Amino acid sequence: MHKIWLIFDPRRIMVALAVFLFTLAVLIHFVLLSTERYNWLDIKPVASVEVTEVTSLHT
Repeated sequence: MHKIWLIFDPRRIMVALAVFLFTLAVLIHFVLLSTERYNWLDIKPVASVEVTEVTSLHT
C-alpha cells in the first residue's frame, strides 16, 4: 500500500481530496437550503400567541 505514493503525488491527492470534500459539503448545504423543511435561512415566524396578563387578587 505504501508504494502507491510512489505512483501518485501525495500533495496533489490531498489537494484533490480537499477540493472534492469542500464541493460535496457545499452541494449538500445547497440541497438542504432548497428544501422547505431544512432551510435555516428563510425561517417563517411561528404563529404568535397572545399573552394575557394574569392578575392575582391579594386580599
